[in-house]
Amino acid sequence: MLIKLKEPAIFKQYVQPIPLATSCSFAGEQCLVSGWGKQITTGVDYADKLQCLDLPVLSRAQCESAYGWQITNNMFCAGFMEGGKTHGDSGVVSWGYGCAQRGYPGVYAEVCRYTDWVQSTIANN
Repeated sequence: MLIKLKEPAIFKQYVQPIPLATSCSFAGEQCLVSGWGKQITTGVDYADKLQCLDLPVLSRAQCESAYGWQITNNMFCAGFMEGGKTHGDSGVVSWGYGCAQRGYPGVYAEVCRYTDWVQSTIANN
């Protein structure tokens, strides 16, 4: 889903476009993830400031060892086998087991697979 704004955004220091992916991720590459998800595994302690973290992209074998057949070509894993994303994070971060659970890194959408769709949708709307 893309959101169409009622009025054009006014770009300034904290309002900027995000460039579309020009290539797909590869194992060992660092990626920046951000979100306002929970900061603890229990309760409702959501971040009041955007949290950012550099994470390593994991190999397909590592991803499949954690999640098996559930991983498609439209997904990749990033993070640490010690644990991944947490509840409340959504968007490009797709899913994972539990909240930063050991052995289950975060699963993310492989945005490069959707670039043509995004550009086509923007052009036609």
